[in-house]
This record gives sequence, structure tokens and C-alpha cells, in this order.
Amino acid sequence: INQQKHNNLVRRLKAEGFSDPAMLDWTFENDNGRSPQMHHAHRYVEQWQTMRAENLGLLLWGGVGTGKSFLAGCIANALMEQEVPVRMTNFARIMNELNNGFSGRNAVVDRLCRYPLLIIDDFGMERGTEYALEQVYNIVDSRYRSQKPLIVTTNLTLQQIQNPPDTAHARIYDRLLEMCAPILFTGTNFRRQTAQNKLDRLKTMMKEKECL
Repeated sequence: INQQKHNNLVRRLKAEGFSDPAMLDWTFENDNGRSPQMHHAHRYVEQWQTMRAENLGLLLWGGVGTGKSFLAGCIANALMEQEVPVRMTNFARIMNELNNGFSGRNAVVDRLCRYPLLIIDDFGMERGTEYALEQVYNIVDSRYRSQKPLIVTTNLTLQQIQNPPDTAHARIYDRLLEMCAPILFTGTNFRRQTAQNKLDRLKTMMKEKECL
């Protein structure tokens, strides 16, 4: 009975928590082992109680297609399996909710803030209107004030985040950097790592030969 109850709850959390059904497949089980950053995701889930208590989030940044969203999805799926409510969405969807405003703006922000963990995917507000930036700030700031962690994936570079173009962006980015530890994702890094491993292996083998 308990297993059944657990399964139903997890299913409900995932139905509510993901804005896109594809995210259901973003799990540790489906990881191809190619991302050197994946250990951060495992660590985050293992240390969830501490992350939650200390309001520690992640800022996953780097080029397109380097696995940032997949890693965030793995964290979301793993925590929901532990019955922790998580919401994974993006600002385009949040803005739609705000603009359809049946429930009013505050209600939307409050709802996002109720989740122990909020993941905002594909964060990059180059197209941001003043109104949009204000809403983004409200959400990030309300997470900050309620001391609940936030994970953000972005194609912006850390340099862009550290040197915002104007005050509106600066407010948002400063908050993010206060709440989230930046982790860089690069495709090239992955390949360099492999090459480095091969080189190290080669050196070890050469040494072993000398010893024979």
C-alpha cells in the first residue's frame, strides 16, 4: 500500500512539476556518462537537506547543447522520487501565466515560491522588457527572501552575468550570484578531459614499461 501511495505521489509531483513531458526522461538512469559536471547533480541530491537549509542553488552556464537542462532535470526527477516537490519551468512560460493573469500576479509568484526547489531553465533575458525584468526580479527575489533554493540554466556567460548591461539586469544577476554557485558547462572541456585521461594513461604505461 505504501509503495502504491509513494508511486502515486511521485507521479502527481512530476505531472505538476514539469512544464514539458520530455523532462520525465531526464534522469540519472538515462545519463550517458558524458558530462563531467554530472557529479555536481548527484552531490546536490545527496546533500539536499543542507542545500535546502542553507538556501544553496546552482547557476548552470555554458554553450547550447552542453547538457545543462538535462542535469537540472536529473536533480528534479531524483528529488521528486524522494517526494520533494520541485517545479522546473522557464520564463517564457512564467510570463504567459502572468499575462493570462486569471489568478493575479502575486498568486503566480507565490505559487512558484511554495516549491522547496524552483528550477528556471534557459534563463537569458536579452529580450527583456522593463515589465518582464521586473517580474523576473520579483520571482528571484521572493525565492531569496523565503530562503528557498533556485537552480538556473543559462546560455549567458558568467562574464555577462557579472557585468550586466543596466540596473534592471544588475538587480537580478546580483541576486542570482548571491544564491547560486556557478558551474560551467562546455563541450570542449569534455573532450579535453578525455584527451587528458588518455595522456595520463599513456604516461603511466610508459613508466610501467621502464620498470619492467
